[in-house]
Amino acid sequence: MLHLKGILTEKLIYICVHLTVMSATLKPKLFSSQSLFMSNRRKIKERTNLLNDEWLKLRIQPIPLASSVGSIPNGKQCVVDFCFPEFKKQAVLMRTLNTVAGIPFMYSWSPLQHNFMVEDETFLHNIPYMGDEVLEQDEAFLEELIDNYDGVHGDREGGFINDEIFKELVEALSQYSDQEEDEVGDQENDEEEGSKKSLDTEPKDVSVGSLAIYRKNKWSVRAGRLLLRQTTASSKPLSLPPQCTLNIDGPFAKSVQREQSLHSFHTLFCRRCFKYDCFLHPFHATPNVYKRKNKEIRVETEPCGLDCFLLQKGAKEFADRNMLRSQRVRRRRRPPRNSSASCPGSSVSTTEVKDGESDHETTSSSEGNSRCQTPIKMRPGGELGEEAEPTVQWSGAEESLFRVLHGTYYNNFCSISRLIGTKTCKQVYDFAVKEVLIHRVPLEERAISPHKKKRKHRQVWPLFLCTGISVVVLHKANSSSNQVYNYQPCDHPDHPCDSSCPCVMTQNFCEKFCQCDHECQNRFPGCRCKTQCNTKQCPCYLAVRECDPDLCMTCGASDHWDSKNLSCKNCSIQRGLKKHLLLAPSDVAGWGTFIKEAVQKNEFISEYCGELISQDEADRRGRIYDKYMSSFLFNLNNDFVVDATRKGNKIRFANHSVNPNCYAKVVMVNGDHRIGIFAKRAIQQGEELFFDYRYSQADALKYVGIEREIDIT
Repeated sequence: MLHLKGILTEKLIYICVHLTVMSATLKPKLFSSQSLFMSNRRKIKERTNLLNDEWLKLRIQPIPLASSVGSIPNGKQCVVDFCFPEFKKQAVLMRTLNTVAGIPFMYSWSPLQHNFMVEDETFLHNIPYMGDEVLEQDEAFLEELIDNYDGVHGDREGGFINDEIFKELVEALSQYSDQEEDEVGDQENDEEEGSKKSLDTEPKDVSVGSLAIYRKNKWSVRAGRLLLRQTTASSKPLSLPPQCTLNIDGPFAKSVQREQSLHSFHTLFCRRCFKYDCFLHPFHATPNVYKRKNKEIRVETEPCGLDCFLLQKGAKEFADRNMLRSQRVRRRRRPPRNSSASCPGSSVSTTEVKDGESDHETTSSSEGNSRCQTPIKMRPGGELGEEAEPTVQWSGAEESLFRVLHGTYYNNFCSISRLIGTKTCKQVYDFAVKEVLIHRVPLEERAISPHKKKRKHRQVWPLFLCTGISVVVLHKANSSSNQVYNYQPCDHPDHPCDSSCPCVMTQNFCEKFCQCDHECQNRFPGCRCKTQCNTKQCPCYLAVRECDPDLCMTCGASDHWDSKNLSCKNCSIQRGLKKHLLLAPSDVAGWGTFIKEAVQKNEFISEYCGELISQDEADRRGRIYDKYMSSFLFNLNNDFVVDATRKGNKIRFANHSVNPNCYAKVVMVNGDHRIGIFAKRAIQQGEELFFDYRYSQADALKYVGIEREIDIT
């Protein structure tokens, strides 16, 4: 025990000594921290006092106490109470604000810079709401509106018959009517009629029961047929069209013909707009308007490398013969020969390119002629004792690409091999021999004989200026005499443009997109002006057309589009040289269009853009617009109308006036009718734009109630 107490005593002494040493060490540090803290407090206090002094020096406008409010009779006060006793209660007089006029009413619309063609809406998607008065008092209008459509979307009274039951019922009724006709008809034609009727999936008019279903559900015959077609198509498995190929350059690509590889290109690419999936010509298949003017197809005469096909025996002579032949076709035209007579041993049919689907039209007879032109010395294989080379494997994508390129480059195998990238020109040539595709320039592409190289377009100017072409009266208001039809390129390359030509029948000029001869009497040749093309001295301006950059080469219409100093003034619509327009409330009615910059007389302001709809669709929409007392329909020609109600640009807000400062004109621009708004006089900056809607007297009194004061005076 004594030993344990001694040990504890020693430890306590050690701890006391250690604490004494630590306190002596930490005491100076503690004093320094306290001094720094007090110093910071003094600085903060000094800074705060300084800011308070500056704040007191500022001029603060206090809220005046409304002590005299009670003296105003019938005056209402707004009293503010504070929870803090330091703040006094404040009162402010309530003043009545006058009513501010709201902005004019406007329906939503989508901006456009070009016309947008849409399909006809044969089904009424919704009953337009025009107020309770129309629903209660004018029920005849709604009935007449519904009668103009094939049906109302979602309105199916007695809709207990679904699509499957409807399909089965129509098929059963069709078979029943077919059996009755078979009993009455001749026995010899039973099998043929049965096979034809089995292929006909549309409902017959004879099916009285199906027509009763249409009437019960308030469907028309056309709507029922459309429903049956959609139901039948939905029941079939999804499959690609036979003209399309799923993959053209992948590892699993199939070897297909040229027209099948180019099907999507020919279908989606618009050669009039040079755009894919064009919105202006999407629903009408245009003919093959691309016609390459190859005067000769040049074949390489010098080898491109060690594996060039020209290094083979006889290849030099083959290239020279093709070169001489391409030069001779300039001077004379050879009549086509029958392939069976010139090459009886060839029986393979390679109708590779269909009419209207390729850049060059080739027929089986022309390909048959070309097969006999392959030199015997160049045929692969051991025909002349040469050792056969190992077979080169071609993928499906490479074979398809070769067929596409061969329609353009023909026998220029060096260029084709460079484009393919994986085959030498010798391998490309061997594959061409295997495909029986060696041929010279097509007969259709050869040059014209010298006695037909007369420039006849200089002699047809009086014909253009004297005939009653309808484009001269495009701007007339009377629709009964405005016989202007939409332009569609003609496609009869082997026949002249006579009375059967669609361009002649519609009284339109043949454009550069037509397949007729370049010396066609009905083709518009363009102008040869050297001035601004803004007077009737210019044939294009006289015919209410814009100068074509591919035809008018001297007036400046063909200059680069980035050119600032453009001499031709008759190409503003196609170049989009519009003015800056502003949208603001109008002094006449609703919204108005104002111009931001001054313009001169006859200067182009803007194009009237919108949806391009048919005349029938315009009649259906016009009935609704007349009830709304607001219409943006603009007659383009006998086939189409521009509707800027849903889609358009700011010029749609230009109001009507009998004394306008602008005028509208329908102009033919590169084969398309377009509406241009031009200045009728000099217009100052900030002035509102007006043009004559060409209302009748009854419509003018009905729709136009306010006229500008400047016009009245």
